[in-house]
Amino acid sequence: MVPVTSSRLGIVIVTRSRPLAPDYHAYSGLLVERAVRSASAAGWDVDVIAADEGAASTLALTQPADALVILGGEDIAPEFYGADRGYRAEGAHRERADEAQLAVADRAIRAGTPLLGVCRGHQIINVALGGDLVQDLGEGSGHRNERVAVERVMADHAVTVDGSSRFLTALGSTAETRSAHHQAVATLGTGLRVVAVAPDGLVEAIEHESAPVLGVQWHPEDPGAPIGQFAALLASVAGSARRGAAFATAA
Repeated sequence: MVPVTSSRLGIVIVTRSRPLAPDYHAYSGLLVERAVRSASAAGWDVDVIAADEGAASTLALTQPADALVILGGEDIAPEFYGADRGYRAEGAHRERADEAQLAVADRAIRAGTPLLGVCRGHQIINVALGGDLVQDLGEGSGHRNERVAVERVMADHAVTVDGSSRFLTALGSTAETRSAHHQAVATLGTGLRVVAVAPDGLVEAIEHESAPVLGVQWHPEDPGAPIGQFAALLASVAGSARRGAAFATAA
């Protein structure tokens, strides 16, 4: 990450590169661009890195960050949560990127660095804390559109928000979401609690009991998501970094 020279705080968005899947890479790039614009408009200096170089490089590049976002992507390799390969709709795995993002999430939680996980990032948080995943929801689950072009894969559905959530209060008791996942959080990782569920009971959002960490299974940065949803979630999680900076300035 380039050192921040202005008074603005720095946020790092951690993603992945996909040179062998150009359509997916292009659509993922659109989502990254929208997340960057939203964070920049909120006053953050934003850097984007791909986790493909492995844990050591990714940890070094994210070390200076005041807040972190881990965005969506392919399935986490099942070895990281004690499961087997060979499930329906299994895609290619990138173990180096998995290891890197898990390491970033683990350090953020231990250090108290604000962290927002989106889709795969939400699952990364859970696995980093020892949780596991439902490996496949089955075709017709309603959480993504099957057998369509990538730009049409997002499905719309509402989630019910727990009123005691620290980070989802801006969404109200019910939130409209855009999602494209075929996996979901199963057993919760240590220190996590469920703060939103889908109509079918699937876990849609988790937050840490004490650290400023939130994971959402949907894509608030998607073009079809409610206007301002990504910005609201980022502000709720990263507010502790801003408050800390304001305190340091005042002191």
